[in-house]
Amino acid sequence: MSKHGKKYINTVKGLGDVGALSADAAVDLVKKSAYAKFDESVDVNINLGIDPTKGDQVVRGSSLLPHGRGKKVRVLVFAKGDYVEKAEQAGADYVGAEDLIEKIQGGWMEFDYAVATPDIMGAVGKLARILGPRGLLPNKRVGTVTFDVEPIVQDLKKGRSFFKNDKQGLVHYSIGRVSFSSEQLLDNLRAFIKSLTASRPASAKGKFIKKITLASTMGPGVIIDVEDLTKAL
Repeated sequence: MSKHGKKYINTVKGLGDVGALSADAAVDLVKKSAYAKFDESVDVNINLGIDPTKGDQVVRGSSLLPHGRGKKVRVLVFAKGDYVEKAEQAGADYVGAEDLIEKIQGGWMEFDYAVATPDIMGAVGKLARILGPRGLLPNKRVGTVTFDVEPIVQDLKKGRSFFKNDKQGLVHYSIGRVSFSSEQLLDNLRAFIKSLTASRPASAKGKFIKKITLASTMGPGVIIDVEDLTKAL
């Protein structure tokens, strides 16, 4: 029994066997194939040439998308003293210390990213079991544990977001919305691929990006020609 609805099946039939396309053609086709009544997300899925079982081949990083991802981002900052004002001036939606920690322990989770200054991470560590599994625990390796709060808050508000490979060696990432222009989606896609390529582990051998698939939330996947996309980066 099919797991997909009639609209999806009809859309796939309409696409036919198009094979791997240029990034331009793939973006246009994904936009054209979107059929949901809401503004679907446009997501890219990357098959990487890594061994995800090896710790030294973990792919982790972030990308600042030039056109954002089409959603309002809520940034929380754990800070005290002078850093409270700096975070607020940078555009943070919530700033605090023990008050925010207690609020989150009580079940409140109305934010998308969390930043913390190093001097308060001891207290923030109480939230590891809550924030860790959700990917929201501030992390020095990705720049969200820092005394220099202004730049990271501003970048997050502009559209910086993080990526990490899963257990199958795949990276899933949203590059915008169907309502974006093709040019905006292409700019975001190229920015992400550059960031992903820059995060390649030194121990990864052979071809790093093996397959790129683009799709809207409800639509079928369209394969992008890897060589065509990466040669111009």
